[in-house]
Amino acid sequence: MYRVKEAFYTLQGEGAQAGRAAVFCRFSKCNLWTGREKDRASAVCHFCDTDFVGTDGQNGGRFDSPKALAGHIRSLWPDAPGKPYVVCTGGEPLLQLDTAAIEAFHREGFEVGVETNGTLPAPAGIDWLCVSPKADAPVVIETCDELKLVYPQPLATPERFLHIRASHYFLSPMASPSAPEGGVDGVRQSNTRLATDYCLAHPQWRLTLQMHKIIGID
Repeated sequence: MYRVKEAFYTLQGEGAQAGRAAVFCRFSKCNLWTGREKDRASAVCHFCDTDFVGTDGQNGGRFDSPKALAGHIRSLWPDAPGKPYVVCTGGEPLLQLDTAAIEAFHREGFEVGVETNGTLPAPAGIDWLCVSPKADAPVVIETCDELKLVYPQPLATPERFLHIRASHYFLSPMASPSAPEGGVDGVRQSNTRLATDYCLAHPQWRLTLQMHKIIGID
């Protein structure tokens, strides 16, 4: 059984694949936070701004087989030229995504991208793997296509992850869901400046912004 909070067709908003059309498949549940506000303060990852609880989102649901899941995602891809691309995200997708689902996506013609916190081993067959470490959670994935670090995180500094072999290293400015005085925009602007300064001083890292929020799409 696969539990999906929501699935939708959009443009990838950040990282090396930014601007690419994709179906986002947001799996329910995460191993670093329950997703419930009452548990946020005690969670390992307490700055998440994503709703991944349940299966009641846009095109969400429960799918009893890899074929059913892949067919549902395929129905959201337009009948137009271009390589189909699915981004498996969450929550934490590797709590549910397995080799059988990846193979089913491939049979439907999809390239499979995954956005994970890196605390669980990745199954074989993923075409694009993005690891985004959170707080002091142990990261077990040491090779990926893209390392994307929300910045700043006192317990997850860029220096902690230089042993991870990646083709791309990105800093994504944090936008707190519970911003202090100055509001969300003020926090985002301040953190963007901090991330920019870090990238200038450490050019191995590149700045990535959440384009989807800037232009107002999902």
